[in-house]
Amino acid sequence: MQETTRPESSAPAASAGMASGALGTKPSGRVHIPAALSGDLAGQPAGEPEVADPVFSCRSVSVFYGEKQALADVTVDIARGEVLACIGPSGCGKSTFLRCLNRMNDTIPGARVAGTILLDGQDIYDKRQDVARLRARIGMVFQKPNPFPKSIYDNVAYGPRIHKLTRTRAELDELVCTSLQRAGLWSEVKDRLHSLGTGLSGGQQQRLCIARALAVQPEVILMDEPCSALDPIATARIEDLIEELHGTYAIVLVTHSMQQAARVSQRTAYFHLGRLVEVGETDRLFTNPRHRLTEDYITGRIG
Repeated sequence: MQETTRPESSAPAASAGMASGALGTKPSGRVHIPAALSGDLAGQPAGEPEVADPVFSCRSVSVFYGEKQALADVTVDIARGEVLACIGPSGCGKSTFLRCLNRMNDTIPGARVAGTILLDGQDIYDKRQDVARLRARIGMVFQKPNPFPKSIYDNVAYGPRIHKLTRTRAELDELVCTSLQRAGLWSEVKDRLHSLGTGLSGGQQQRLCIARALAVQPEVILMDEPCSALDPIATARIEDLIEELHGTYAIVLVTHSMQQAARVSQRTAYFHLGRLVEVGETDRLFTNPRHRLTEDYITGRIG
């Protein structure tokens, strides 16, 4: 598509970008990012990538799928008891980064992860690391609800049984009840615990998956666009749940919705072309971004 020059009456941020000659605009007014611009993303991200006493500490993390590099030199800390929202255009690397945190990329042939990821000071890619135990410490909630074809009770009890977290049926009953309560689902399913989890509504299924993740008593919860397949009412319930959980767990949330990131997160990370461009407190990043690409994205000029 032939590029055109944006009129002088454009927004100040866009005019500032045009002044350097680095960016052009499409006829729609959205900014076109030349491939050469990727060099501008090298190095440390703008903002505040480090925090005191992080639960996760990631340094120079890169991911390769065969010869293709999907993530490049990501350095960021994940704070305890906070929600870190990862935003950016489709294909920017935010879900790839999320999958690094519980070694889900291990299941992809040809995938390779470089750099260092520490969980409570321990390298999760150390050859001596027990991956099953690691994943018990890191809960995962996917984009599409994926309850097991089992009863509601057995869905939640599955993890504790596998990891032998309880000694008696009474302890398991209590853990299932507590997990469903924390997920905001107990009052809706307490009289049908032995019904199939797949018979619940979409929003209820997603909360069941969250209860299943909570049941193994994780330190961190990873959420990969957990509301993208839900209606607005179910989305609001999930967001309320995230707000309730964040003081107890570190939560990493991948979302395409900047409004959702602004509502539920304390820190936000913006990814672009496989690199982490900027990270910092959510209010500051959305009102006073320090990198021009962050500003272009949150104002709708790229995406």
